[in-house]
Amino acid sequence: MTLVQILILVVLVVMFVIATKWPINIGIMGFVGAFLFGTFAFGMSDKEILAEFPASIVLTIIGVTFFFSMAQRNGTIKLLVDSAIRAVRGRLGIVPWIFFVIASILTALGTFSPAAVALLAPAAMGFAAASGYSGVVMGAMIINGAHAGAFSPISVSGIIVRDIAKENGFDIDKGALFAASYVINVLVTVLTVIIMRLIGRLRTTPEPEAVDGGASGTAPAGGGGERLGGSTTAAGAAWGKGGTQLTAPAPTAPAPVRTSTLSPQVWLTLSLIAVMVIGAVGFELPIGFLGLACGLVLAFTSMKHSETFVSGISWSTVLLVSGMIVYISLLSKAGVIDSLSTMAVAIGVPLLVAVVLCYVIGISSAFASSTALLTAFIPLSIPLLQQSDLSPTAVMAALAISATIVDVSPFSTNGALVIANAKGTAAKTIWRDLIIYGAIVIAVAPLLTWLLLVVSDVM
Repeated sequence: MTLVQILILVVLVVMFVIATKWPINIGIMGFVGAFLFGTFAFGMSDKEILAEFPASIVLTIIGVTFFFSMAQRNGTIKLLVDSAIRAVRGRLGIVPWIFFVIASILTALGTFSPAAVALLAPAAMGFAAASGYSGVVMGAMIINGAHAGAFSPISVSGIIVRDIAKENGFDIDKGALFAASYVINVLVTVLTVIIMRLIGRLRTTPEPEAVDGGASGTAPAGGGGERLGGSTTAAGAAWGKGGTQLTAPAPTAPAPVRTSTLSPQVWLTLSLIAVMVIGAVGFELPIGFLGLACGLVLAFTSMKHSETFVSGISWSTVLLVSGMIVYISLLSKAGVIDSLSTMAVAIGVPLLVAVVLCYVIGISSAFASSTALLTAFIPLSIPLLQQSDLSPTAVMAALAISATIVDVSPFSTNGALVIANAKGTAAKTIWRDLIIYGAIVIAVAPLLTWLLLVVSDVM
Protein backbone atom coordinates (compact mmCIF):
# COMPACT_ATOMS: atom_id res chain seq x y z
CA MET A 1 0.00 0.00 0.00
CA THR A 2 1.17 3.55 -0.74
CA LEU A 3 1.75 6.27 1.85
CA VAL A 4 -1.42 8.11 0.82
CA GLN A 5 -3.50 4.95 1.20
CA ILE A 6 -2.10 4.37 4.68
CA LEU A 7 -2.70 8.01 5.67
CA ILE A 8 -6.36 7.85 4.57
CA LEU A 9 -6.90 4.81 6.79
CA VAL A 10 -5.04 6.40 9.73
CA VAL A 11 -7.14 9.58 9.49
CA LEU A 12 -10.29 7.45 9.45
CA VAL A 13 -9.26 5.82 12.73
CA VAL A 14 -8.47 9.24 14.23
CA MET A 15 -11.95 10.45 13.25
CA PHE A 16 -13.54 7.58 15.18
CA VAL A 17 -11.43 8.29 18.24
CA ILE A 18 -12.33 11.99 18.21
CA ALA A 19 -16.04 11.37 17.64
CA THR A 20 -16.09 8.88 20.50
CA LYS A 21 -14.31 11.23 22.92
CA TRP A 22 -15.94 14.56 22.02
CA PRO A 23 -19.44 15.59 20.82
CA ILE A 24 -18.35 16.40 17.27
CA ASN A 25 -20.34 15.04 14.35
CA ILE A 26 -18.06 12.61 12.51
CA GLY A 27 -19.78 13.56 9.26
CA ILE A 28 -18.25 17.04 9.47
CA MET A 29 -14.81 15.49 9.87
CA GLY A 30 -15.57 13.23 6.93
CA PHE A 31 -16.37 16.18 4.66
CA VAL A 32 -13.25 18.07 5.79
CA GLY A 33 -11.06 14.99 5.34
CA ALA A 34 -12.52 14.40 1.87
CA PHE A 35 -11.79 18.03 0.95
CA LEU A 36 -8.18 17.88 2.18
CA PHE A 37 -7.26 14.55 0.58
CA GLY A 38 -9.34 15.13 -2.53
CA THR A 39 -7.96 18.60 -3.21
CA PHE A 40 -4.33 18.31 -2.15
CA ALA A 41 -3.57 14.59 -2.63
CA PHE A 42 -5.62 13.81 -5.72
CA GLY A 43 -6.19 17.22 -7.30
CA MET A 44 -9.95 16.69 -7.45
CA SER A 45 -12.61 19.38 -7.96
CA ASP A 46 -15.49 19.81 -5.53
CA LYS A 47 -17.82 18.02 -7.97
CA GLU A 48 -15.43 15.07 -8.15
CA ILE A 49 -15.12 14.93 -4.36
CA LEU A 50 -18.90 14.89 -4.00
CA ALA A 51 -19.48 12.45 -6.87
CA GLU A 52 -20.37 9.67 -4.40
CA PHE A 53 -22.60 11.85 -2.21
CA PRO A 54 -25.34 9.41 -1.12
CA ALA A 55 -28.35 11.31 -2.44
CA SER A 56 -30.70 8.32 -2.24
CA ILE A 57 -29.73 7.57 1.38
CA VAL A 58 -30.14 11.22 2.36
CA LEU A 59 -33.55 11.36 0.68
CA THR A 60 -34.62 8.16 2.45
CA ILE A 61 -33.65 9.53 5.87
CA ILE A 62 -35.30 12.90 5.22
CA GLY A 63 -38.51 11.44 3.80
CA VAL A 64 -38.96 8.77 6.46
CA THR A 65 -38.17 10.99 9.45
CA PHE A 66 -40.28 13.83 8.02
CA PHE A 67 -43.38 11.64 7.80
CA PHE A 68 -42.93 9.58 10.94
CA SER A 69 -42.03 12.55 13.15
CA MET A 70 -45.50 13.93 12.39
CA ALA A 71 -46.97 10.47 12.88
CA GLN A 72 -45.36 10.47 16.31
CA ARG A 73 -46.70 13.91 17.22
CA ASN A 74 -50.30 13.05 16.34
CA GLY A 75 -50.20 9.86 18.41
CA THR A 76 -50.12 7.26 15.62
CA ILE A 77 -46.80 5.74 16.64
CA LYS A 78 -48.02 5.50 20.23
CA LEU A 79 -51.16 3.75 19.01
CA LEU A 80 -49.11 1.16 17.12
CA VAL A 81 -46.79 0.59 20.07
CA ASP A 82 -49.68 0.33 22.55
CA SER A 83 -51.45 -2.15 20.28
CA ALA A 84 -48.33 -4.32 20.06
CA ILE A 85 -47.91 -4.34 23.84
CA ARG A 86 -51.56 -5.20 24.42
CA ALA A 87 -51.48 -7.95 21.79
CA VAL A 88 -48.72 -9.89 23.56
CA ARG A 89 -50.37 -9.47 27.00
CA GLY A 90 -47.23 -8.41 28.78
CA ARG A 91 -44.87 -10.88 27.08
CA LEU A 92 -42.78 -8.06 25.66
CA GLY A 93 -39.92 -10.31 24.62
CA ILE A 94 -42.08 -11.62 21.79
CA VAL A 95 -42.60 -8.25 20.10
CA PRO A 96 -39.00 -7.78 18.83
CA TRP A 97 -39.15 -11.18 17.14
CA ILE A 98 -42.44 -10.22 15.50
CA PHE A 99 -40.61 -7.26 13.94
CA PHE A 100 -37.81 -9.63 12.88
CA VAL A 101 -40.24 -11.96 11.11
CA ILE A 102 -42.17 -9.13 9.44
CA ALA A 103 -38.92 -7.60 8.14
CA SER A 104 -37.79 -10.95 6.75
CA ILE A 105 -41.15 -11.52 5.02
CA LEU A 106 -41.03 -8.07 3.41
CA THR A 107 -37.55 -8.60 1.94
CA ALA A 108 -38.21 -12.22 1.01
CA LEU A 109 -41.11 -10.97 -1.11
CA GLY A 110 -38.75 -8.64 -2.95
CA THR A 111 -38.74 -5.45 -0.87
CA PHE A 112 -35.37 -3.71 -0.82
CA SER A 113 -33.98 -4.02 2.73
CA PRO A 114 -33.69 -0.25 3.45
CA ALA A 115 -37.36 0.14 2.52
CA ALA A 116 -38.36 -2.62 4.95
CA VAL A 117 -36.26 -1.09 7.73
CA ALA A 118 -37.60 2.38 6.97
CA LEU A 119 -41.18 1.15 7.33
CA LEU A 120 -40.57 -0.72 10.59
CA ALA A 121 -37.97 1.42 12.39
CA PRO A 122 -40.32 4.15 13.71
CA ALA A 123 -42.69 1.71 15.45
CA ALA A 124 -39.85 -0.62 16.48
CA MET A 125 -37.78 2.11 18.12
CA GLY A 126 -40.94 3.57 19.65
CA PHE A 127 -41.65 0.18 21.20
CA ALA A 128 -38.08 0.02 22.51
CA ALA A 129 -38.50 3.34 24.32
CA ALA A 130 -41.99 2.57 25.65
CA SER A 131 -41.10 -0.91 26.90
CA GLY A 132 -37.53 -0.28 28.02
CA TYR A 133 -36.15 -2.75 25.47
CA SER A 134 -32.60 -2.13 24.22
CA GLY A 135 -32.58 0.18 21.21
CA VAL A 136 -29.48 -1.56 19.86
CA VAL A 137 -31.09 -5.00 20.03
CA MET A 138 -34.33 -3.66 18.57
CA GLY A 139 -32.38 -2.13 15.69
CA ALA A 140 -30.56 -5.43 15.18
CA MET A 141 -33.89 -7.24 15.11
CA ILE A 142 -35.29 -5.31 12.16
CA ILE A 143 -31.99 -5.05 10.26
CA ASN A 144 -31.08 -8.72 10.70
CA GLY A 145 -34.65 -9.67 9.94
CA ALA A 146 -34.52 -7.68 6.72
CA HIS A 147 -31.32 -9.42 5.66
CA ALA A 148 -32.57 -12.84 6.75
CA GLY A 149 -35.05 -12.70 3.90
CA ALA A 150 -32.88 -10.64 1.57
CA PHE A 151 -31.53 -13.63 -0.38
CA SER A 152 -34.78 -15.36 -1.21
CA PRO A 153 -35.20 -16.69 -4.77
CA ILE A 154 -37.23 -13.58 -5.74
CA SER A 155 -35.28 -10.92 -3.81
CA VAL A 156 -33.01 -8.32 -5.41
CA SER A 157 -29.87 -9.42 -3.57
CA GLY A 158 -30.52 -13.10 -4.20
CA ILE A 159 -30.94 -12.51 -7.92
CA ILE A 160 -27.74 -10.41 -8.05
CA VAL A 161 -25.64 -13.15 -6.45
CA ARG A 162 -27.06 -15.90 -8.66
CA ASP A 163 -26.68 -13.85 -11.84
CA ILE A 164 -23.03 -13.06 -11.09
CA ALA A 165 -22.35 -16.73 -10.43
CA LYS A 166 -24.11 -17.80 -13.63
CA GLU A 167 -22.24 -15.24 -15.74
CA ASN A 168 -18.99 -16.80 -14.54
CA GLY A 169 -20.01 -20.39 -15.14
CA PHE A 170 -21.17 -21.37 -11.65
CA ASP A 171 -24.62 -22.51 -10.55
CA ILE A 172 -25.45 -21.93 -6.92
CA ASP A 173 -28.31 -23.44 -4.95
CA LYS A 174 -30.84 -20.64 -4.47
CA GLY A 175 -32.62 -22.50 -1.68
CA ALA A 176 -29.36 -23.07 0.20
CA LEU A 177 -28.42 -19.40 -0.21
CA PHE A 178 -31.74 -18.30 1.27
CA ALA A 179 -31.58 -20.83 4.12
CA ALA A 180 -27.99 -19.89 4.99
CA SER A 181 -28.86 -16.20 5.17
CA TYR A 182 -31.91 -16.81 7.35
CA VAL A 183 -30.21 -19.21 9.76
CA ILE A 184 -27.10 -17.09 10.29
CA ASN A 185 -29.09 -13.89 10.82
CA VAL A 186 -31.29 -15.68 13.36
CA LEU A 187 -28.21 -17.09 15.08
CA VAL A 188 -26.48 -13.72 15.33
CA THR A 189 -29.67 -12.12 16.64
CA VAL A 190 -30.13 -14.83 19.29
CA LEU A 191 -26.51 -14.43 20.40
CA THR A 192 -27.05 -10.67 20.61
CA VAL A 193 -30.10 -11.10 22.85
CA ILE A 194 -28.33 -13.63 25.09
CA ILE A 195 -25.19 -11.52 25.52
CA MET A 196 -27.14 -8.32 26.18
CA ARG A 197 -29.21 -10.15 28.77
CA LEU A 198 -26.09 -11.55 30.46
CA ILE A 199 -24.50 -8.11 30.79
CA GLY A 200 -27.75 -6.55 31.98
CA ARG A 201 -28.31 -4.29 28.98
CA LEU A 202 -31.31 -5.95 27.32
CA ARG A 203 -33.92 -3.98 29.26
CA THR A 204 -33.87 -0.50 30.78
CA THR A 205 -36.42 1.85 32.31
CA PRO A 206 -39.49 2.30 30.05
CA GLU A 207 -39.98 5.79 28.62
CA PRO A 208 -43.59 5.88 27.35
CA GLU A 209 -43.41 9.68 27.15
CA ALA A 210 -40.86 9.30 24.35
CA VAL A 211 -43.63 8.08 22.02
CA ASP A 212 -46.48 10.08 23.54
CA GLY A 213 -46.70 12.67 20.80
CA GLY A 214 -43.68 14.69 21.88
CA ALA A 215 -40.81 15.87 19.78
CA SER A 216 -39.23 13.28 17.60
CA GLY A 217 -36.13 11.59 18.84
CA THR A 218 -33.18 12.78 16.84
CA ALA A 219 -29.80 11.25 16.38
CA PRO A 220 -26.79 12.46 18.32
CA ALA A 221 -24.21 14.64 16.71
CA GLY A 222 -21.96 11.68 16.04
CA GLY A 223 -20.04 11.12 19.22
CA GLY A 224 -22.34 13.30 21.28
CA GLY A 225 -24.16 12.25 24.39
CA GLU A 226 -22.73 10.44 27.36
CA ARG A 227 -19.28 8.93 27.33
CA LEU A 228 -18.80 5.22 27.66
CA GLY A 229 -16.62 5.47 30.74
CA GLY A 230 -18.62 6.46 33.82
CA SER A 231 -21.90 7.02 31.99
CA THR A 232 -25.42 6.37 33.20
CA THR A 233 -27.70 4.13 31.19
CA ALA A 234 -31.37 4.65 30.58
CA ALA A 235 -32.03 2.20 33.40
CA GLY A 236 -30.41 4.51 35.88
CA ALA A 237 -27.50 2.09 36.31
CA ALA A 238 -24.08 3.68 36.52
CA TRP A 239 -21.40 1.99 34.47
CA GLY A 240 -17.72 2.47 35.14
CA LYS A 241 -14.84 2.09 32.71
CA GLY A 242 -14.65 -1.34 31.16
CA GLY A 243 -18.40 -1.81 31.46
CA THR A 244 -18.38 -2.56 35.20
CA GLN A 245 -21.82 -1.99 36.69
CA LEU A 246 -21.65 0.22 39.76
CA THR A 247 -25.29 0.29 40.77
CA ALA A 248 -28.19 -2.01 40.14
CA PRO A 249 -30.42 -1.23 37.15
CA ALA A 250 -33.92 0.01 37.68
CA PRO A 251 -36.74 -2.55 37.65
CA THR A 252 -37.70 -3.64 34.16
CA ALA A 253 -41.44 -4.00 34.66
CA PRO A 254 -43.34 -2.57 31.70
CA ALA A 255 -45.07 0.74 32.15
CA PRO A 256 -48.88 0.82 32.18
CA VAL A 257 -50.30 1.02 28.69
CA ARG A 258 -52.45 4.04 27.96
CA THR A 259 -54.97 3.80 25.17
CA SER A 260 -54.38 6.11 22.23
CA THR A 261 -57.23 7.97 20.58
CA LEU A 262 -58.31 7.00 17.07
CA SER A 263 -58.76 10.59 15.91
CA PRO A 264 -59.35 11.52 12.24
CA GLN A 265 -55.68 12.57 12.05
CA VAL A 266 -54.59 9.14 13.28
CA TRP A 267 -56.88 7.40 10.78
CA LEU A 268 -55.39 9.49 7.99
CA THR A 269 -51.86 8.67 9.15
CA LEU A 270 -52.60 4.94 9.29
CA SER A 271 -54.01 5.15 5.77
CA LEU A 272 -50.87 6.92 4.57
CA ILE A 273 -48.68 4.28 6.20
CA ALA A 274 -50.65 1.69 4.23
CA VAL A 275 -50.04 3.71 1.07
CA MET A 276 -46.30 3.72 1.83
CA VAL A 277 -46.25 -0.04 2.41
CA ILE A 278 -48.15 -0.75 -0.80
CA GLY A 279 -46.02 1.71 -2.77
CA ALA A 280 -42.69 0.41 -1.45
CA VAL A 281 -43.52 -3.30 -1.38
CA GLY A 282 -46.00 -3.66 -4.20
CA PHE A 283 -44.65 -1.13 -6.69
CA GLU A 284 -41.02 -0.76 -5.50
CA LEU A 285 -41.33 3.02 -5.31
CA PRO A 286 -38.53 4.87 -3.46
CA ILE A 287 -39.42 5.10 0.22
CA GLY A 288 -37.86 8.57 0.54
CA PHE A 289 -40.18 10.14 -2.02
CA LEU A 290 -43.13 8.25 -0.57
CA GLY A 291 -42.33 9.61 2.87
CA LEU A 292 -42.14 13.18 1.61
CA ALA A 293 -45.39 12.84 -0.35
CA CYS A 294 -47.33 11.31 2.54
CA GLY A 295 -45.76 13.78 4.97
CA LEU A 296 -46.90 16.63 2.75
CA VAL A 297 -50.49 15.35 2.98
CA LEU A 298 -50.22 15.33 6.77
CA ALA A 299 -48.70 18.81 6.72
CA PHE A 300 -51.71 20.26 4.91
CA THR A 301 -54.01 18.78 7.56
CA SER A 302 -52.07 20.16 10.55
CA MET A 303 -51.07 23.68 9.51
CA LYS A 304 -51.28 24.99 13.08
CA HIS A 305 -48.09 23.02 13.84
CA SER A 306 -46.24 24.26 10.76
CA GLU A 307 -43.23 25.42 12.79
CA THR A 308 -42.43 21.78 13.66
CA PHE A 309 -42.76 20.26 10.19
CA VAL A 310 -39.05 19.89 9.43
CA SER A 311 -37.74 19.90 13.00
CA GLY A 312 -38.38 16.15 13.24
CA ILE A 313 -36.07 15.39 10.31
CA SER A 314 -32.88 13.79 11.61
CA TRP A 315 -30.47 16.30 10.10
CA SER A 316 -27.57 15.15 12.28
CA THR A 317 -27.94 11.63 10.88
CA VAL A 318 -27.97 13.02 7.35
CA LEU A 319 -24.73 14.88 8.07
CA LEU A 320 -23.13 11.89 9.77
CA VAL A 321 -23.87 9.40 7.00
CA SER A 322 -23.25 11.65 4.01
CA GLY A 323 -19.95 13.00 5.35
CA MET A 324 -18.55 9.57 6.11
CA ILE A 325 -19.67 8.02 2.83
CA VAL A 326 -18.04 10.86 0.88
CA TYR A 327 -14.81 10.28 2.81
CA ILE A 328 -14.97 6.49 2.44
CA SER A 329 -15.45 6.92 -1.31
CA LEU A 330 -11.89 8.27 -1.39
CA LEU A 331 -10.68 4.87 -0.19
CA SER A 332 -11.97 3.38 -3.44
CA LYS A 333 -10.53 6.24 -5.50
CA ALA A 334 -7.15 5.80 -3.77
CA GLY A 335 -7.20 2.06 -4.51
CA VAL A 336 -7.33 0.98 -0.87
CA ILE A 337 -10.12 -1.55 -1.44
CA ASP A 338 -8.42 -2.98 -4.52
CA SER A 339 -5.12 -3.27 -2.65
CA LEU A 340 -6.76 -5.16 0.20
CA SER A 341 -8.52 -7.49 -2.24
CA THR A 342 -5.33 -8.17 -4.18
CA MET A 343 -3.45 -8.91 -0.97
CA ALA A 344 -6.19 -11.32 0.06
CA VAL A 345 -6.16 -13.29 -3.21
CA ALA A 346 -2.35 -13.39 -3.17
CA ILE A 347 -2.36 -15.46 0.03
CA GLY A 348 -2.90 -18.61 -2.00
CA VAL A 349 -4.46 -20.93 0.62
CA PRO A 350 -8.12 -21.30 -0.51
CA LEU A 351 -9.71 -21.48 2.94
CA LEU A 352 -7.62 -18.57 4.19
CA VAL A 353 -8.39 -16.50 1.08
CA ALA A 354 -12.10 -17.10 1.64
CA VAL A 355 -12.08 -15.81 5.23
CA VAL A 356 -9.97 -12.79 4.29
CA LEU A 357 -12.41 -11.93 1.49
CA CYS A 358 -15.28 -12.25 3.98
CA TYR A 359 -13.59 -9.73 6.26
CA VAL A 360 -12.66 -7.36 3.44
CA ILE A 361 -16.24 -7.24 2.12
CA GLY A 362 -17.65 -7.06 5.66
CA ILE A 363 -15.49 -4.14 6.73
CA SER A 364 -16.04 -2.31 3.44
CA SER A 365 -19.80 -2.86 3.52
CA ALA A 366 -20.07 -1.31 6.98
CA PHE A 367 -19.31 2.02 5.30
CA ALA A 368 -20.88 1.60 1.88
CA SER A 369 -23.76 0.13 -0.08
CA SER A 370 -24.04 -3.61 0.49
CA THR A 371 -25.69 -4.09 -2.89
CA ALA A 372 -22.91 -2.23 -4.68
CA LEU A 373 -20.25 -4.25 -2.89
CA LEU A 374 -21.97 -7.51 -3.79
CA THR A 375 -21.48 -6.68 -7.45
CA ALA A 376 -17.86 -5.65 -6.80
CA PHE A 377 -16.67 -8.42 -4.47
CA ILE A 378 -18.58 -11.53 -5.50
CA PRO A 379 -16.57 -11.64 -8.78
CA LEU A 380 -13.35 -11.63 -6.69
CA SER A 381 -14.24 -15.13 -5.55
CA ILE A 382 -14.23 -16.47 -9.11
CA PRO A 383 -10.42 -17.05 -9.35
CA LEU A 384 -10.56 -18.71 -5.92
CA LEU A 385 -13.37 -21.05 -7.00
CA GLN A 386 -11.66 -21.87 -10.29
CA GLN A 387 -8.44 -22.87 -8.51
CA SER A 388 -9.93 -24.81 -5.59
CA ASP A 389 -12.51 -27.41 -4.64
CA LEU A 390 -14.48 -25.04 -2.43
CA SER A 391 -18.25 -25.02 -2.88
CA PRO A 392 -19.37 -22.06 -5.05
CA THR A 393 -22.65 -21.85 -3.11
CA ALA A 394 -20.84 -21.82 0.25
CA VAL A 395 -18.24 -19.21 -0.74
CA MET A 396 -20.66 -16.85 -2.45
CA ALA A 397 -23.20 -17.21 0.36
CA ALA A 398 -20.49 -16.46 2.92
CA LEU A 399 -19.44 -13.32 1.03
CA ALA A 400 -23.04 -12.19 0.51
CA ILE A 401 -23.97 -12.64 4.17
CA SER A 402 -20.74 -10.98 5.35
CA ALA A 403 -21.60 -7.98 3.18
CA THR A 404 -25.10 -7.54 4.60
CA ILE A 405 -24.99 -8.66 8.22
CA VAL A 406 -22.75 -5.69 9.09
CA ASP A 407 -25.50 -3.23 8.12
CA VAL A 408 -26.07 -2.55 11.82
CA SER A 409 -23.22 -0.06 11.32
CA PRO A 410 -24.46 3.53 11.76
CA PHE A 411 -22.86 4.40 8.41
CA SER A 412 -25.08 2.04 6.44
CA THR A 413 -28.55 3.07 5.30
CA ASN A 414 -30.21 0.65 7.70
CA GLY A 415 -28.11 1.65 10.69
CA ALA A 416 -28.73 5.31 9.94
CA LEU A 417 -32.48 4.71 9.87
CA VAL A 418 -32.31 3.11 13.33
CA ILE A 419 -30.38 6.11 14.66
CA ALA A 420 -32.78 8.57 13.06
CA ASN A 421 -35.78 6.91 14.71
CA ALA A 422 -34.30 6.36 18.19
CA LYS A 423 -36.47 7.75 20.96
CA GLY A 424 -35.93 9.01 24.48
CA THR A 425 -32.66 8.43 26.30
CA ALA A 426 -31.46 5.96 23.68
CA ALA A 427 -31.30 8.78 21.12
CA LYS A 428 -28.38 10.27 23.07
CA THR A 429 -26.20 7.17 22.97
CA ILE A 430 -27.46 5.08 20.05
CA TRP A 431 -24.73 6.24 17.66
CA ARG A 432 -21.91 5.15 19.94
CA ASP A 433 -23.72 1.98 21.01
CA LEU A 434 -24.17 0.95 17.37
CA ILE A 435 -20.49 1.72 16.67
CA ILE A 436 -19.49 -0.70 19.41
CA TYR A 437 -22.05 -3.32 18.46
CA GLY A 438 -21.25 -2.96 14.77
CA ALA A 439 -17.52 -3.42 15.46
CA ILE A 440 -18.28 -6.63 17.35
CA VAL A 441 -20.46 -7.91 14.49
CA ILE A 442 -17.73 -7.05 11.96
CA ALA A 443 -15.19 -8.94 14.07
CA VAL A 444 -17.33 -12.03 14.67
CA ALA A 445 -19.91 -12.46 11.89
CA PRO A 446 -17.59 -13.02 8.87
CA LEU A 447 -15.63 -15.62 10.85
CA LEU A 448 -18.83 -17.33 11.98
CA THR A 449 -20.19 -17.32 8.43
CA TRP A 450 -16.92 -18.74 7.07
CA LEU A 451 -16.84 -21.52 9.69
CA LEU A 452 -20.49 -22.53 9.27
CA LEU A 453 -20.62 -22.41 5.48
CA VAL A 454 -17.15 -22.79 3.96
CA VAL A 455 -15.10 -24.78 6.48
CA SER A 456 -17.95 -27.13 7.40
CA ASP A 457 -18.57 -27.88 3.71
CA VAL A 458 -22.27 -28.12 4.55
CA MET A 459 -23.39 -26.67 1.22
